This record gives sequence, structure tokens and C-alpha cells, in this order.
Amino acid sequence: MSVSWKQLTVYAALLAVGGAAGGAVSRYLDARSPDRSETTATPVMLSPPIIERGSLETESADGETSPNFIARAVERVGSAVVRIDAARTVSPDTSDPLDPFFRRFFGQDFPEPSERVERGTGSGFILSSNGRIVTNAHVVEGANVVDVTLRDGRTFEGKVLGTDALTDIAAIQIEAQNLPTAPLGSSANLVPGQWAIAIGNPLGLDNTVTVGIISATGRSSAQVGISDKRVRFIQTDAAINPGNSGGPLLNDRGDVIGINTAIRANAQGLGFAIPIETAQRVAAQLFDLGRAEHPFLGIQMVDLNPDLKRELERTRDLDFSIDRLDLDRGVLIMRVLNGSPASAGGLQAGDTIVRINGFEIDSAAEVQERVEASQVGEALEVEVLRDGELELVRVRPEPYPSDAFTP
Repeated sequence: MSVSWKQLTVYAALLAVGGAAGGAVSRYLDARSPDRSETTATPVMLSPPIIERGSLETESADGETSPNFIARAVERVGSAVVRIDAARTVSPDTSDPLDPFFRRFFGQDFPEPSERVERGTGSGFILSSNGRIVTNAHVVEGANVVDVTLRDGRTFEGKVLGTDALTDIAAIQIEAQNLPTAPLGSSANLVPGQWAIAIGNPLGLDNTVTVGIISATGRSSAQVGISDKRVRFIQTDAAINPGNSGGPLLNDRGDVIGINTAIRANAQGLGFAIPIETAQRVAAQLFDLGRAEHPFLGIQMVDLNPDLKRELERTRDLDFSIDRLDLDRGVLIMRVLNGSPASAGGLQAGDTIVRINGFEIDSAAEVQERVEASQVGEALEVEVLRDGELELVRVRPEPYPSDAFTP
């Protein structure tokens, strides 16, 4: 007998979790809290999703039931999904917790603040049978050693080999052999509306599976609300919650197409994942070098539009003359960092970027994508409009410095 979604009652546990990333805009998905042994949750009734591709079970010709495509996809990768428990010591606030009035009464008897331990739970998946695991950098932030638990219950001590803040990717190694590995797919040809499956450990509920669709692709970090990242995110409405961070996002065949990373804190059904190609590229560097190199130009830029152009015309504090702007669309360079590769190559504030390596450029996000896809030390051909004339500038990106602000 098949069971339809309409016959199911769906409950969601809502758990208050502190430490929102990006203010009220977006929130990372690791369940991080002080060292406590108990939590509470409130059940909330939700409307069940309607899945038109069939019921939870399908009936074969001989009358026997078999798992549907979601169950088959999950079974293909589920044993390679792990739980990651990280702990970090938080230093106390050394500022005086009392104003002078209260200090007169309590004096030295008032207890001084002490160190505390924060514990976070996230997800990850196994890349190689010899124990290479990928997750989000914010899941293991501040931890050198983490506990990694497999679906079969085995727990290993994992060593954090490297983290990359720009893409929020981390590499972990455990000492084990013959481990199941996650099959990797591609995000290159994803289209909105196709199936998306998430696996992880939301709110400490291990091996949780949710399903939805790909809502959009190519979301910029600014759109997601974490503008300090160099990622073009996949958007999905598959239910993801704190603790899903680092877990895989799958297609309907069970191939990993992304890493679940963030949600919009002020909305429902808005989750974001790092494309698997980005994760693979960065993780390979972290495993081999312990760090990731990102090409850097050293420019600040904006998406030019008629409204912004009019606003700039009223602004006096500019590094260029507004008369240089012959377009009201495109990517405008607002500032070039002194001593940067952009400055050495000849880019100037007021230039409008038209093409990079022959590719048409329509947005700052596309510039960031082209720079990220380049190689440190290899020349980028940047075509700009300057004083009504097209200029070709060759810039050799350098490694991204720790105090940089832009591509």
C-alpha cells in the first residue's frame, strides 16, 4: 500500500540558536552553543509538501513495494555523510562587568569572568576512502581537533588540515581506511525546478533527509547576505537548519552537487549551498597545502545603473571625474588599491569593465567569478571603457592578502 504525502503529518523542531552570521540577513547552519547537556524544542505543525513524482513508496508489477527515487539517492550517499562535533574555548570578556556604583558594594568578591567552552555540531561527507572529509569552515572555527561520527556509529578523532574563510570550506582528515565515499556530481547545468535532497544533522537529529527543489543558481554572496565570501551559491527550498552546515546537497540520482551552508534568518525555504566544483577545488588545496590561494586584483567596484549614476553626479568625494562615465550600465571601478596588481597593471578608478578574457561582463559578481577562476601570476585581459575609448589592460593577480577588501 502506497502512502501519499497528504497522509503525513509533518513536525519541525524549532531550537533557539545564538550567533547569527550576517546579522538578520543570513545564518550559518552549525548548531553552536555553550557546553550544555540539555536543550528544549517546540513542535510546530507545518503544511506537508506535495510531491507529484509519486508517493513515498512505489509498487512493482508483482505487488511488492520498493523505495522511491529519493530513498535510492539517499542510500547511495548516506553512509558517507558524517556528523562533526567541534569544541572551542572562548576567552572571557576582560572588561569590568560592573559600573563603579556596584563595584563599591561587591568589590573583589564579585566573581571574575572565566573561560567557557562552546560546542558546535555540523555535518560533512567523505571524499576519499582513506579519510578525507570536507565541511564548512565555520563548523570547525577555532578547533584543531574534532570528533567525526560515521553513520554506523564509529567515532574518530579528526584533524583540521586547513580552512578557507573566503569560500567557507574546511578539510578534515581521520585515520581510517576503506571508508564509503560520496559520489560527486556537477552543478554546472542545474536549472530551477529540479529536485534537491539535503542530508545532515540538523539540531542534533542525525541522518536527517529533506527534499525540495533547486530554487535558483548563481546567487552572489551579497544577495545571500554574506558579502565577504567568494561563492556563487545554489539556492534551494529543501529544509535545512542549524547542524546541516557542511552536509551534502544531492540531485535526484544521489550525486553531491553542493554543500549546505547558510539560510536566510528572516524567511523560510531560503537555503544556500556552495557548488561542489568550488568545494572540490578549494578542498584539494587545503589537503595538499593547508591553505587555499585566491587570485586578487585590488579593486572596489559597483554595478552601475542610471540611479547610481545620478547619485554619483551629486557626489564630490570620488577618486575620478564623473565626466569620464559614458555608460549608465556595467561594472564601475570605484577605487584601485595602492600597490595592488590592478594598480600595477594600469586599471584606474572610473574605468567601466566590459570584458575579461573575452567574456562579456554585466555585474560585479561576474568579475569576481572570472577573477576566482583565474590563476595567480597568469595575466588577465581586462577590457575597460575609459574616456569614451576601449582600453585593454593586462593584470597579473596575486595571492589574496589577509587584509584585502575586494577582488
